[in-house]
Amino acid sequence: MSASWIVRNLWLIPALPMVAAGISALLKKGQRGLSAALAIGSMGTALALAVMAFVEALAHPAVQVLNFQWLQFGDQWVTLGWLLDPLAAVMLVMVTFVGLLIFVYSLGYMAHDDNFARFFCFMSLFAGAMLGVVIANSLLLLFMCWEVVGLTSYLLIGFWFHRPAAAAAAKKAFVTTRVGDLGLLIGMVWLYAQAGTLTFYDYGRGCLEQGAVSAMAAHITVAGMAVSTAIGLLIFCGAMGKSGQVPLHVWLPDAMEGPTPVSALIHAATMVAAGVYLVARVYPLMSGTALEVVAWVGAITAIFAACIAVAQNDIKRILAYSTVSQLGYMMLGLGVGGVAVGMFHLITHAFFKALLFLGAGSVIHGCTEEQDIRNMGGLRRWMPVTFATYACGMLALCGFPLFAGFWSKDAILHAAHGWGVSRGPFYLGAVGALLTAFYMTRQMYYVFFGPQRVTDAGVGAAPVASHAIPAEQIEPVVSARPGEVCAIADPHESPAVMTGPLAILAVFACVLGFAGTPAWPWFQNFLAGQTTRFDWAGFGEPGLMSVMMVSSAIVLVGLMLGWWFYGRKPIVRVTDPDALEKLQPGIFHALANRLYVDELYGVTVIALARFCAGFAAWLDRWIFGGAVRLVSWIVTGVSWLDAGVDKYVVNGGFDEGCRELGRGGRLLSHLENGRVQNYLRVIAGALVVLAVLLLWSHRG
Repeated sequence: MSASWIVRNLWLIPALPMVAAGISALLKKGQRGLSAALAIGSMGTALALAVMAFVEALAHPAVQVLNFQWLQFGDQWVTLGWLLDPLAAVMLVMVTFVGLLIFVYSLGYMAHDDNFARFFCFMSLFAGAMLGVVIANSLLLLFMCWEVVGLTSYLLIGFWFHRPAAAAAAKKAFVTTRVGDLGLLIGMVWLYAQAGTLTFYDYGRGCLEQGAVSAMAAHITVAGMAVSTAIGLLIFCGAMGKSGQVPLHVWLPDAMEGPTPVSALIHAATMVAAGVYLVARVYPLMSGTALEVVAWVGAITAIFAACIAVAQNDIKRILAYSTVSQLGYMMLGLGVGGVAVGMFHLITHAFFKALLFLGAGSVIHGCTEEQDIRNMGGLRRWMPVTFATYACGMLALCGFPLFAGFWSKDAILHAAHGWGVSRGPFYLGAVGALLTAFYMTRQMYYVFFGPQRVTDAGVGAAPVASHAIPAEQIEPVVSARPGEVCAIADPHESPAVMTGPLAILAVFACVLGFAGTPAWPWFQNFLAGQTTRFDWAGFGEPGLMSVMMVSSAIVLVGLMLGWWFYGRKPIVRVTDPDALEKLQPGIFHALANRLYVDELYGVTVIALARFCAGFAAWLDRWIFGGAVRLVSWIVTGVSWLDAGVDKYVVNGGFDEGCRELGRGGRLLSHLENGRVQNYLRVIAGALVVLAVLLLWSHRG
């Protein structure tokens, strides 16, 4: 059966944003409108094509591929291609839709940036590369797009490269993800050596199809591990880097140095989702030990990042650690429940986390670029739309009942509760859910509730505020003493081009989870290629209701703890200590300093790398360089000796012989003077000598 039109032309979905990026790269700096129109237009068209692909996957859920021979080496061809299945279709719609909303939002957020055109160029390339990852039917093609994602993340995180922190964060992200990609590359090479191909599906000959997977599973490698499992773990290393799993999570919070739309795109729809998608795509290789590793790494990451988020004060950094934690939940879901469980949380998280990041950007925009939540307070009165939409995203992230995150998070916890290997990941996930509700409630009270916080005039005030308004003129409940001013002057709501996408994302944060409820598991069945019917009996699955009730109780406890610490007695001054800081200053400071993981890496991994680099430099300078210099000295000495022999022996002997020959020639030249008399005399003399010799010989 021939492929449908959309399958044959699926390459257009990533190609359109990439072409838009290429054209934007050639535009002049002042052509801002054209660059934005190209980016938004290409994403809009890609979204339309993605919807067509989604409809095709609904009608034909089986994997559809289109492969072609790319290049030949020896007698073998490298095959590339693209595929369409329910997993790819869902991701295509999510990336293009959320990406389009972020692009539209960027019109307002980046309106005053001098490098507006360059920003949309990089964003288009970023989105196109991620879409290439989604449709790739070859691990090689996926890896190509994967590396372009890494490149564009470097460009976007360091977009404001004139800031040292942004430049350092970009390099940190690039280097850290390369560490994981090394494992991915080794896994690719090993997979090709075992399967003879990197094509996923090729009519029975692909590396993810039954024949190849069974053959690899039958081969045993180190410690009794199947080859397929070992390859899966190596590929998972790449996913750990991209999706910020412990211990390769350190780059992701620092990625906040980029513009907020970049943070939303990286943390919601594209880069960090790539790692989870990769594990889901190569899931046939992830069996046994590999899935156990995925589950434990995910669970540890979920609680580790949630703990650190509790003590952060940068509004975006809190969300960044929240992203790390939620990515841990996705990996946990993949490890204990399968593709549908992990991917369901990925999709819901993409919408409510994009909402939260864009909402944070709206807060930053309305507070004149302030990001420290301690300088905020009471913003719900000045930013009602941002507050309402942000609250929807916050409740979805916490897993509040009936919001999107509730259904996807509970599916993960239920799968973890029934995991036959261990209950450990379930308990870690449950504690992580409690911490999530707590730190998001803390953030909400700091930013939107209570009075607008005050500070001593000229001490600790936001450096970007052009003027300050006395606190008593803004918030009557604040008893501001003389000399106190509000930390942020003139907070205001963002323009409609920014709040519009927030409202759309808020709707999805509220209702998207209903696509995967136990009574109507449409999402799970769609990925499995099965039909779905509504049945209340789905809630009767053993252990499900108890997990849901426990999960809901955990969320409510987290919300109540947040209110107890931050809602009962609102903080009114910027300099007032945090409630947790007063309770446990040592633990709070350790969490605020990210448990000193970066410092630990600084004195271990980075110190070792610096030592190795220094040792390599010493070897290069004194050993290899010394050997080169010794050889050069020997060669120079030989050349000097050769020059001396040539000059004083060879040339001297030759020149002296030439001079003697010249003198002999000059002597002989006297005989050749042209006088016949002289010739006759010589002849006569010769005859006399000859006669004497003859007579002498005759006598003898």
